[in-house]
Amino acid sequence: MKIKIIVVCCCLILLFGCNAPPEKKNLFSAEVTRVVSGQAVEVRLTGTSEVVKLRIEGIDAPDWRQSPWGETAKQKLTELVLGKPIKIETENLVQDYPFGMLRDRYNRIQGHLWQDKTLVSQELIKSGCVLVNDRSPHSYSKLLMESQEYARLLGYGIWNPQQAMRYTPSQFRSMNKP
Repeated sequence: MKIKIIVVCCCLILLFGCNAPPEKKNLFSAEVTRVVSGQAVEVRLTGTSEVVKLRIEGIDAPDWRQSPWGETAKQKLTELVLGKPIKIETENLVQDYPFGMLRDRYNRIQGHLWQDKTLVSQELIKSGCVLVNDRSPHSYSKLLMESQEYARLLGYGIWNPQQAMRYTPSQFRSMNKP
C-alpha cells in the first residue's frame, strides 16, 4: 500500500512540475494589494491605478468562520501572492469590458492566478487549504482534481484525518447563514 502511494505521489510530482503560465492573449499583469479570503484578492492591474477584486477560478475556500481552515487558506494565499507580481489568466474575454474581463455579481473578475510559474489555485489545493470547485469546468479542471487527490491521499490540511474539515464551504455557509 505504501509503495502504491509513493508511486502515485512521484507521478503527480512529475506532472505538476511541468506547469508554466500559458502564453495567451488573455494574460494580464497585476500586483496583489490585499488578500480578502482564501479565494479572493484585490489586485492593481499593471499600467493602471485601478484596484479590482478577483476571485480565483476553480477553488472553493473554507468560510472564514470555519476555524482553523478559513484562516489557514487566507494565510497560505497571502504567503503565495501578497505584494508580488502575478499574471491573471481569464477564459472568457469580452471586448466591451475593461481589460476584457467579465465581472460576477459581487463585481469581481474571475480568473486563474499565476505567480511566476506557479498556478496559485493548484498550490492551494495541493497543500490542503482549499477544495476544487468543479461546478464550472475550465482548462485546469483535471489538473486541480489531480492535485486534490494528491492532498487527500497524503492527508494534508483539510484532509488531515485527525482534524478533517467536516463540511464543504458551501454546506457550512448554507447551515450558518448570517
